[in-house]
Amino acid sequence: MPSRADVQAVKAALSAQAVETASWAYANSGTRFKVFAQPGVPRTPREKLDDAAQVHRCTGAAPTVALHIPWDKVDDYAALAKHAEERGLRLGAINSNVFQDDDYRLGSVCHPDAAVRRKALDHLLECVDIMDATGSRDLKLWFADGTNYPGQDDIRARQDRLAEALAVVYERLGEGQRMLLEYKLFEPAFYATDVPDWGTAYAHCLRLGDGAQVVVDTGHHAPGTNIEFIVALLLREGRLGGFDFNSRFYADDDLMVGAADPFQLFRIMYEVVRGGGLGPKTAFMLDQCHNIEPKIPAIIRSVMNVQEATAKALLVDRPALEAAQLSGDVLAANAALMDAYATDVRPLLAEVREEQGIDPDPIAAYRRSGWAQKIVEERVGGAQAGWGA
Repeated sequence: MPSRADVQAVKAALSAQAVETASWAYANSGTRFKVFAQPGVPRTPREKLDDAAQVHRCTGAAPTVALHIPWDKVDDYAALAKHAEERGLRLGAINSNVFQDDDYRLGSVCHPDAAVRRKALDHLLECVDIMDATGSRDLKLWFADGTNYPGQDDIRARQDRLAEALAVVYERLGEGQRMLLEYKLFEPAFYATDVPDWGTAYAHCLRLGDGAQVVVDTGHHAPGTNIEFIVALLLREGRLGGFDFNSRFYADDDLMVGAADPFQLFRIMYEVVRGGGLGPKTAFMLDQCHNIEPKIPAIIRSVMNVQEATAKALLVDRPALEAAQLSGDVLAANAALMDAYATDVRPLLAEVREEQGIDPDPIAAYRRSGWAQKIVEERVGGAQAGWGA
C-alpha cells in the first residue's frame, strides 16, 4: 500500500492534470458514411465553448479548448478568447485544415503545383496569426498529403516540399509558440502518406529546432504497434509535444479514449509519468468523434478515463518495479504494473474532486445540471456546426 505521503503526491499530480477538449467534438461529426445529427448541437464557436465549460465545471480538468480553422473561424479572435475566459476556459491549440478544399486533391504543402502549395502555406501562416490573437501556444499540423498510385509523384520531392513549408511556418512562430506535427499511418493516401509515422515527423522536427514537437494520435498506428515505446522514445529525446487521445478497434475510429484497450492507455500514461511528461509541456488533447453517443457526457467520460489511467500509472510502486527489473525477476516486475492497473482509483479521484470543490461524480453532476435540456430548447434554428462547418 502506498504511504500517506505518496497518496498526497498522487492527488496533487491529479489535481494539476489538464486535458484539452476539441471544439469539433461538440459538433455533429461521424463516419465517412453518415453523420447522425443531434438536437442541441452548437451552432457557433461560442456555443462550443459554452459546452466545453460544462465539461470543465464537472471534471475540473478540462480548462482549454482546441480550435480548428476554418471550422471555428470568427471575425474577432480576441473576443472569442474573452468569451472563453468568462467561462473559466482558455483557447488551446490552433489546428489547421489543408485537406478539405478541392485544390488539395493531390496534396497541400506537398502538391506538385507551386500555386496550391502557396495557398496551403498561406493558411498555415494565417493560423499563426490566429495564435497571436488568441494567446495560443501550439500550432497543430496534420497533413492528408500523399499518393494513391506508384509513380503518381516523386516521393523524395514531396518530402523536400514538406520540409520547405515547415521551415517557413516555424520561422514565423513567436516567442513561446510551438509547432506540433502529427503523423498518420494511412488515409486518405493509400500508397504513400507523406507523414506516415513518428520517425518521419521526428526527422522533420529535428531539423527545425526545439519548438517543433511530435504529436502522438493513439489511433494512428498499425495493429499491434507498441505506442508506449514511441512515447518513451520521444520523451527521452525531448520531442513529445502532446497527444490526440482516442480509441480504435480497426483503424482511425476516433472513439472515446480507453474504450478499446484501457490497459494500453494505462501503459502509455505510465511511460508519460516515468519520462517526466506529466506536465504543461505535454499537451493532452481529446481528438474524438461522437456520432451515436451524447457528446458532452462522452467527453466528460473521456476526461475521466484519462484521469483514471493517470492515477493508476502514478500508483505504480516504482522502487519495487525497478528492483525487480534489475534483478531479472520477470514476474515481479510485471506484477508491479498489474497491481497498479488492478487498483480501483475511482474513490481516490472522488476525493480529489471533493477537495477541488466539485461533485465527486462528474456524469451525475452533468445530468443534474439541466444543461442537456437547456441547449435542446434554446438552440433551435440556424445551421448546426459539424464536420466541415
